[in-house]
Amino acid sequence: MVAKKSKLIEEDGCQVKMVHLNRVRQAREDEPPSAELGRLADLYKAMGDPNRLRILLALRGGEMCVCDLAALAGVSDSAVSHALRRLKDLALVKNRRDGQMLYYSLDDHHVSQLLAASLEHLHH
Repeated sequence: MVAKKSKLIEEDGCQVKMVHLNRVRQAREDEPPSAELGRLADLYKAMGDPNRLRILLALRGGEMCVCDLAALAGVSDSAVSHALRRLKDLALVKNRRDGQMLYYSLDDHHVSQLLAASLEHLHH
């Protein structure tokens, strides 16, 4: 097993240590500020949870209430509410009240595009 790991490292790594400063500088210039990187990491962490991801994917079809989402995900209303709170904090979902019902939907078209691009990437 150790030999396989070493072989992978050799195949994936450089055989000569040489830093391409122009590429490193450009990558640094293109990198978002630290605070934005943190928010982006939080976004992907939120989408990395299977229940939250299932909720986001379900909401592509239109708004749903907590009860609908709980039935879909096979978890408690409380678990869905907790997940929705996290998704709302990250501006991935929004809600609207209709009488006693609270309906959730994707916050905007960017969320739907992000999900579509992720699914497309899986199938390429």
